[in-house]
Amino acid sequence: MTVTKRHLLNATLLLAIAAPGQNARVQTAAQERPLQAPPLTTQISPSENSELSLPAPMLQPLLDFKNSDIKFNLYTFMNTLKDRNHEGWVLAVYPDPQTSKPLIGAGFSLEVMATEHIQRDPLNPHPFIEPSSAQLWQAAGLAPDQLESVLARFNRNLSTWGQKNYRRKAKMHTLPPDLTEEEATRLLRISAIQAIENAKAYCRRFDQLTAPQQMALSQLVYQMGVNLEEFVQFLSALNDDSSPMGLPHSDSSIDEATRWKTVQHTLVESQWARHYALRAVSVIAMFDPGYVENPTAAERQIEAAIRPSVKHRRRRASTGSLRARNTTDHNKGHNSKQKRNLT
Repeated sequence: MTVTKRHLLNATLLLAIAAPGQNARVQTAAQERPLQAPPLTTQISPSENSELSLPAPMLQPLLDFKNSDIKFNLYTFMNTLKDRNHEGWVLAVYPDPQTSKPLIGAGFSLEVMATEHIQRDPLNPHPFIEPSSAQLWQAAGLAPDQLESVLARFNRNLSTWGQKNYRRKAKMHTLPPDLTEEEATRLLRISAIQAIENAKAYCRRFDQLTAPQQMALSQLVYQMGVNLEEFVQFLSALNDDSSPMGLPHSDSSIDEATRWKTVQHTLVESQWARHYALRAVSVIAMFDPGYVENPTAAERQIEAAIRPSVKHRRRRASTGSLRARNTTDHNKGHNSKQKRNLT
């Protein structure tokens, strides 16, 4: 990422998360005129497909979400995910480079099965929400038969062109869109909210995090899906498991500074940071409690820590493949070597 582009991104983030007062929220133009989605039903249409069997109440937190539930700007979060240095934005369905599964929008996988994700932290009452792609599609207000049509067209194209040629066409933006900008934005919004809700399930004191920290954790959940469960050291540091019963230490700023340095270090040392260096720098930097005061300095520190191991591999990789592949491994119910190596 160039210095100019980094400054522009930092300025965008600061508009959303920095204002007079520690927890103030700035209303950006995007937030002043948010996309008005139609009323979302809480009922999932009956279907022979078992993927649609998840009870509607499990989806209710996604439908009840309010912007006031978080400290950062939801639309800034969505725009960050759409950036080519994060998830990217493609309105035509295209194959994942590793699994050939269909992706669309900001790396949204169209063939994820509903998953039982058990909350194993007795100190965190917030449940995980892992519906299927079809359920999220409907929660976004999109018609089930439209999804069937998109998948049928994808399968025909994949059979005709093959994975590599299909991806080349998508990269060159020569494919006709399968979703309108508005439809894809609805899908991104509901999946971003799912990531936020699951971030709360991973972090006991999510509400006490700063705006950048909340956004960083939500980005990690969006990218990694259920595989964030494998980042044991990161989650332990995030929840401060070294203190009695997971409660905060004293009010000492030194303790807090040390804690967040540890949180950042666990991510810097991960294979995720080495493979996705550009986005890792911006995400890890946001865990710095002083990020709002000087985001550029926070990013430079993380970039310096990651750079030695990734200097020869700065090529941008596909995030969608990581999310889809990890979700598939989790659904199979086994701890693959690939998953263990991520941490």
